[in-house]
Amino acid sequence: MVQTVRDAPREVADRMAEAATAWLGTLDDGQRVVGSGPGPAGADAADAERRRWFYTPTDHGGLTLHQQRPAQQRLAMALVAAGLSEPAYVTVATVMGLENVLDRTEGFTASFGRERGRDPGLYYLRVFGVPGSAEPWGWRFGGHHVSLNNLVVDGRVAATTPCFLGADPASSPLLGGQVLRPLAAPEDLARELVGSLPPALAERALLLPRAPSDIVGGNRTRVAEGDRVIPLSGVWRGRFADPAEQADLERRSDEIDAASGLDGADHRAVALTGSPKGVPAAELSAGQREILLALLGTYLGRVPHGISPLPRYDDAAALDAVHFAWAGSTAPGEPHYYRLQGPHLLAEWDNTQRQVNHAHSVWRDPEADFGLDVLAAHRAAHHS
Repeated sequence: MVQTVRDAPREVADRMAEAATAWLGTLDDGQRVVGSGPGPAGADAADAERRRWFYTPTDHGGLTLHQQRPAQQRLAMALVAAGLSEPAYVTVATVMGLENVLDRTEGFTASFGRERGRDPGLYYLRVFGVPGSAEPWGWRFGGHHVSLNNLVVDGRVAATTPCFLGADPASSPLLGGQVLRPLAAPEDLARELVGSLPPALAERALLLPRAPSDIVGGNRTRVAEGDRVIPLSGVWRGRFADPAEQADLERRSDEIDAASGLDGADHRAVALTGSPKGVPAAELSAGQREILLALLGTYLGRVPHGISPLPRYDDAAALDAVHFAWAGSTAPGEPHYYRLQGPHLLAEWDNTQRQVNHAHSVWRDPEADFGLDVLAAHRAAHHS
């Protein structure tokens, strides 16, 4: 009897297709115009919208939860769950719920030209192409501090990055003296790792004594050599129609940049590079490598186990190539930033804003974000 090998990328793609088809089937004509888009086309201009992503509370493109009936919202979240591990889905749901907490923190004020500035209903879903068809298709879900980007080619999940999760507040009180920290692990494990480094390695890992105000790659479609932090006002879909709202955003952006205290030389020190900065895992002890592997899991474990690249790092040579770099203070409660970088890997973290209670984390594949490499190969094979 021949035993078939389990094809997890195909199984996950099938679940995604089933969920996406069910959701699309409930949309009326007007909803479908907003909630769907053309099939993925690689680097072509026609595919530009699919490759546009955000993590600010701006228009992410697609049908918001507000624009859907409860039954449609249920199906939308079923699609989100199909592309995530269970812990990641719980984290995403928690991050969405934090909009209510942030609303209270900011005094329940209207902002961003909306009736409600912090709004758990402003998460957007759009499906690109026809789920389950022979042609490539994908979907994007995002809103404040969530951006999920998925591509299916030849019936298999081909790309799941960029994958962004943030938390504002990063830490908030619960009853009984407990604390809610949705992104505690990527912060605590990284601090444990940097704190374990001997002085010589710690010096090499430190990019800068001050932290940049945000993840350095920002929301760029592609990251490249020399990329620097994008001001907050640039991580937005267009400008506000209301000049006062636009001015307020630019004021906030300027305040965040000024608070970081970085000058030109500092920005060069933390800029992205093709060759990783920091300390390679090859120079870490066995215990430090275990911490690094656990830290990688907080990023690569966001997707279902069968499609996660995390098992690749069970190979010592693959882990050896991952570099760890830090900027800012290593003391809890102080502004800090770090990155993990290696072949097909860039993970960034920052917690600097709102008195160090506003965290960002992103997992990217600089060589294959949005599946552009797979799409090019598919087009060469089927459309040449």
